[in-house]
Amino acid sequence: MPDDREHAQGKPRWLVIGGGVMGLKIADELAAKGQDVTIAEAAPTFGGLTSAWKLGDVTWDRFYHVTLLSDSVLRRQLESLGLERELQWVETKTGFYAGGKLMSMSNTLEFLRFPPLSMLQRIRLGGTIFLASKIRDFRKMEQQSVETWLRRWSGKGAFEKVWLPLLKAKLGDAYRQTSAAFIWAHTQRMYKARRSGAKKEMFGYVPGGYARILDVWTKQLSDRGVRLLCGHGVNSVRKTDDSAVGRLEVDFGEGRVETFDNVVSTIASPLIADQCDQLREDEKSRLRAIKYLGVVCASMLLKNPISPYYVTNITDTWVPLTGVIEMSTIVDSKSQLGGHHLVYLPKYMADDHPDLAEPDEDYKQRCLETLEKMYDHFSREDVLEFKVARAKYVAALSTIDYSTRLPPVVTSVPGFYALNSAHILEGNLNVNETLLLGEQKLRDEVWPDFLSRGGPAQTMKTVGAHG
Repeated sequence: MPDDREHAQGKPRWLVIGGGVMGLKIADELAAKGQDVTIAEAAPTFGGLTSAWKLGDVTWDRFYHVTLLSDSVLRRQLESLGLERELQWVETKTGFYAGGKLMSMSNTLEFLRFPPLSMLQRIRLGGTIFLASKIRDFRKMEQQSVETWLRRWSGKGAFEKVWLPLLKAKLGDAYRQTSAAFIWAHTQRMYKARRSGAKKEMFGYVPGGYARILDVWTKQLSDRGVRLLCGHGVNSVRKTDDSAVGRLEVDFGEGRVETFDNVVSTIASPLIADQCDQLREDEKSRLRAIKYLGVVCASMLLKNPISPYYVTNITDTWVPLTGVIEMSTIVDSKSQLGGHHLVYLPKYMADDHPDLAEPDEDYKQRCLETLEKMYDHFSREDVLEFKVARAKYVAALSTIDYSTRLPPVVTSVPGFYALNSAHILEGNLNVNETLLLGEQKLRDEVWPDFLSRGGPAQTMKTVGAHG
């Protein structure tokens, strides 16, 4: 329960809104600077997109996550939690489902033999990927659409047989609004992973998944004095007077009032626009203009595996899935999954797509019917548990000239900061990039602004909170 307490030993008080990995990282960094930190999460548990749930007797991530050898910031965070040494590393394979057939695309030779493409088309496809890996200025990439850039370098055949189905699967119709920085970021991460030492795809996980990581992390934060509030979503943030310095008041609703010096909101950008009415209109417009990808993602616990591939990319347009993610090709089935096999079935779409609200049972039936067509050996009798997770705001879409329209972290309301994964410009959304962004933006923007305003003496009021 929120309480009304004075500054602990004169320490400035901070409220971090949102308990995903960005919020936890910001709270962690502020605590390290000796600040008095409270973190408020609307959901019953911390973690956001990395939170876990139970499938039968198995507890694992609601959405699929892995660690790459090149994820240096994430591995450093795990080291600080005493978990990095426990990482289990596995070499993975990649599959493709094209023309009604499942095939391996796990190495260069298999890539060069990819049946749907002619030799010339394969060469152009490979050349496109190599070119993207050598480009260093992402701003040039975000000035043109991903379709225009891929058609130019891969040609019509490779684009229509490979790129277009993959773009539609990953982005839905939103691919038309997406810049070439999208494919650039994915290629950069892939090459960085392969330059990290093992010239092959090595993915890792911590035993116990993110449930264990979050348990250790939140306990460590609590031990360091960070106050953790679950079931506390903030409706609105309001400054109490016109001065840049002074006392802060935060109202969590139902007459519960506290004082804070700063508020860092890490929730989705359109929600931040609604949260702080005193932002300038141009700031609100920028926040609301950011388009997000949403996802419906099924977790399926099986008696038997489906395929030997961690990810099966799908180019056949009749398949209503982004891909098939066989998590048990990485995670040890016996020790982590009760001897069973875990498969994720995601479908990405724009944040306003009506299918985000598709009933769980309807999505389940579509998934099962699809798997029966894709895999001759698949049987519904193998399914032990089937649960559907969904999220409206997963990743901000990298639209044309995205970086020029991004709202600032330091807002026009003194002491109110808008810092979330939408500020990732030179990468795609993943835990490592989110942690890196939190570190950099706090160091380079939030903290200097806080100091420039004289530290703890500011005044703001946060009104209304609910679970």
